[in-house]
Amino acid sequence: MKLENKKNEIINLEVIFKSKFLNLFKVIYKTHLGNEKYWIVASRKTVDSYKKLIFEKDTYESDAVVIVGYDDSEDRLLLIKEFRIPINDYIISLPAGLVDSGEDIESAAKRELFEETGLKLYDIDCERSLKKTYPSVGMSDESISMLFGKVKGEISDRNQEESENIEPFYVTRDEAKKLLLENHNFDTKAWLVLRSFADGNKL
Repeated sequence: MKLENKKNEIINLEVIFKSKFLNLFKVIYKTHLGNEKYWIVASRKTVDSYKKLIFEKDTYESDAVVIVGYDDSEDRLLLIKEFRIPINDYIISLPAGLVDSGEDIESAAKRELFEETGLKLYDIDCERSLKKTYPSVGMSDESISMLFGKVKGEISDRNQEESENIEPFYVTRDEAKKLLLENHNFDTKAWLVLRSFADGNKL
């Protein structure tokens, strides 16, 4: 049977919880066999924007941006170690942040990188960058862009927000290999980039 013939149909949604940064929706749908079921969805969109997304197929810019920063002067990858409330622990990740309303992806990337690390982003590789991807589509419609670019400057935490607990650091390829063998929490995107970097691939 073709996938088109097995498509589920969304028929309604209910708002479970609303906040400034995250909303919860109960999405009610019918399966291709006609059975009614529901799915709990976490979204950064407003109620109206989410309705337009699922009922009118409106398109939106990414909710967030992730920066794959490379120091070409010393062949180093930029990472961050950040405390995350949902796991009550630190995780090794890539610099990232939400895209403000009316802000383009590149501007958001430069702003977030500077806020989290004190570094400047330049020479963005548009061909290698990913315009939009969905990192956790089983529970959320959140979308992110991944920008590959070079970074320069002095690492600093002076511009971090009160709620941010972030330690930026560089790794060489040899250090990346060692880091992968250590017992750390890794963000999936960071692990994949780190693995590729450790294997000698271009950033």
